[in-house]
Amino acid sequence: MFINNSDVHNMIVFPNAKINIGLNILSRREDGFHNLETIFYPLAVRDALEVVEADQLKFTSSGLEIPGNPTDNLCLKAYDLLSKDYKLPPVHIHLHKHIPIGAGLGGGSADASFFIRLMNEKFELGMDAAQMEAYASKLGSDCAFFVQNKPALAHGKGDQLQTIELDLSNYFIILVMPVVQVSTSDAYRGIRPAAMESSLADLIKLPVEAWKAVIKNDFEPSVFLQYPIIAEIKSKLYSAGALYACMSGSGSSVFGIFDKELKLPGLEQDNKVFYGV
Repeated sequence: MFINNSDVHNMIVFPNAKINIGLNILSRREDGFHNLETIFYPLAVRDALEVVEADQLKFTSSGLEIPGNPTDNLCLKAYDLLSKDYKLPPVHIHLHKHIPIGAGLGGGSADASFFIRLMNEKFELGMDAAQMEAYASKLGSDCAFFVQNKPALAHGKGDQLQTIELDLSNYFIILVMPVVQVSTSDAYRGIRPAAMESSLADLIKLPVEAWKAVIKNDFEPSVFLQYPIIAEIKSKLYSAGALYACMSGSGSSVFGIFDKELKLPGLEQDNKVFYGV
């Protein structure tokens, strides 16, 4: 079942994570970014985001500790972006953080996009999906995905999206988050961009059990060298019977797709494990 969390008339929404199924770095762009190709797929691991009108703009958080200055939070940046074009009242934004940080799951991007969606509905701004995606894209390369929040082929910087037919609801997904966080800049240092022989748009149509041989994440070789624990998790998922396992984005989380429900207590000892997401 796909996650759309479309009932944003409420003051509370539940931004969800995503995984990358495959990630190919194709070339370096003149703007310093990279052209890539990946599949974004939504997961049922969620934050909680509340917005209420207030006397002054305010951001607070609970749950997992969010590194950095709270004033740099993407929700506040989204508010500033919208306020340039719309007359908005001050609001109190409260974020309960549950999606692991530094895990390649897009939690911060989801929070920002869900904030845009909520503001659009709550204050009747009248934006359609394309307009919301345009604002979201200014906040991060994968932010636009969470506006429609459906499985998508992403290319360009990750902000050019093509909705695809992909339903993994008949499978059992296990997400494993180790205690390490991977710096995206460090992950890119080991990348050598190269064109692909086959597009993920075609490869994703193969049976899930065939993905192991053909769908890769270009970040894995360099990240695995720096953090062998992440490589070990992927290996253990395959040993437990995963049809396909992959690091999400630039890491550090790893997911496995199984054809049956199971528990992996051995992985729970040193990692955070999410079942059936």
